[in-house]
Amino acid sequence: MNKIIGQVNGQESPRYAGLTTFARLPRREDVENFDIAVVGIPFDAGVTFRPGARFGPSAIREASRLLRPYNPALENRPFSDSQVVDAGDIDCNPFDIPKALSQIEAGLAELMSNGAPVVSLGGDHTIALPALRAAHREHGPLALVHFDAHLDTWDTYFEMPYTHGSPFRRASEEGLIRKDRSVHVGVRGSLYDEKDLIDDKELGFTIVSCRDFDRIGVDGILERVLERVGDTPLYVSVDIDVLDPAHAPGTGTPEAGGMTSRELLAVVRGLRHNKIVAADIVEVAPAYDHAAITSVAAANLAYEFISIMAGQQKTRPPRSK
Repeated sequence: MNKIIGQVNGQESPRYAGLTTFARLPRREDVENFDIAVVGIPFDAGVTFRPGARFGPSAIREASRLLRPYNPALENRPFSDSQVVDAGDIDCNPFDIPKALSQIEAGLAELMSNGAPVVSLGGDHTIALPALRAAHREHGPLALVHFDAHLDTWDTYFEMPYTHGSPFRRASEEGLIRKDRSVHVGVRGSLYDEKDLIDDKELGFTIVSCRDFDRIGVDGILERVLERVGDTPLYVSVDIDVLDPAHAPGTGTPEAGGMTSRELLAVVRGLRHNKIVAADIVEVAPAYDHAAITSVAAANLAYEFISIMAGQQKTRPPRSK
């Protein structure tokens, strides 16, 4: 078995020095095999308000320099338990959305082959559709936990079917997700019409709103989510705007009344016994950020996903280059 290459040692090399890979982990080309990949998808041609999420992957990587090798909340050492790599960025066409979706799907499918879990750093939420297509190739119809202020099940914007507001409608229509195993968490804010909620339910989603946190708390939220998704292979998608703008100002469509970063991390950690086959963290737009608040939150979310995935890698053979 190949020796695992972990982080650059932050007690020997200052964390602000060296290459800016995620958490200062090795690049994909630096190791013979990998178990888990982190990949950037710098695409934001699907946004409907403020652009800039194409710069999300680089900002998240920069914020991830602070991450350390031991996760006390999950009691593991993810970078020692599994070979985690930074697979760089997927090149995708910024002017042709359908072509970009095909490029993203192909890039992720290659990383996910043989069942390797992948954490994608967006980019806008349009990228969730090709990511689900790639995961579906490997695992079949998936359960979905979607953290977001918005439903993202609208049909079209300006008659365009592929935007950051429509990925989960398309995913439901294409049979990529289980209609009895999909849930939105953190939804809030205004809608175009009450029909938005009717359509969403018909597409197979149940909603856990941000208002529910005041009523039943994190434990109650988690109980509802776990009951919904069951033991089906799980895809987790996090739009960073699920957080209140106080915790994530650097995003394209902020909404008041959101989750705290502590609440979001707690719910994500509660998924540790589920088989998370892939995850994304999207809509980090650093141009609107303050003191890297949003990027730090996103980097820590990625760390939690990696930690959960590492705990599930004990019996799976490593993925080669």
